[in-house]
Amino acid sequence: MKRKAEMIKQMTDREIRQQLLLSQTIFLCIAIVLSLFFFPHIQKWFQLFQLNGQEILIFGVVPASLLVFFEIVLYYIVPDEWLDDGGINEKVFKNQSNLSIFIIALVVSISEEALFRGVLQTTFGLFFASVIFILLHVRYLTKPLLLVMISVTSFLIGFLFYMTENLLVVITFHFLVDFLLGLFIKFKK
Repeated sequence: MKRKAEMIKQMTDREIRQQLLLSQTIFLCIAIVLSLFFFPHIQKWFQLFQLNGQEILIFGVVPASLLVFFEIVLYYIVPDEWLDDGGINEKVFKNQSNLSIFIIALVVSISEEALFRGVLQTTFGLFFASVIFILLHVRYLTKPLLLVMISVTSFLIGFLFYMTENLLVVITFHFLVDFLLGLFIKFKK
């Protein structure tokens, strides 16, 4: 993790954005390709994207707002080293424009939720998709509090998808968490 953090610190903001967008593009492509194999028709996969404003508000916006509030409170009450991911999140968000943070959060939420909930959870179940999502966030695995936070978030997203079967709900949830925490990281002293 230290080596990865050092590599990230040496990268420019533009390089960070490019690498992040590249990895997320790969996730989205994997999601689309896997959906061709795991769904009888691609339309079945696209039916998981439902524009239901009430569901999005109740199961996406409200829980995301509560989670962000809880995480911000944690930043003020626990020692900094408990929440230190090697400076990676700070490097990703600190010097970005608000628009860049918005785009990063949007791309990440769409690509990751299309893959992890739209394909993996739909095909293999909530537990499998949530564990793979946690493992993807490898930089949190050596920090107990960060591991608990990403685990709770992953299983919560999986549960929300299980309840609604609506990818737009979990995309909204994931987007709001990343966007609001990205802004918090950018503006915190």
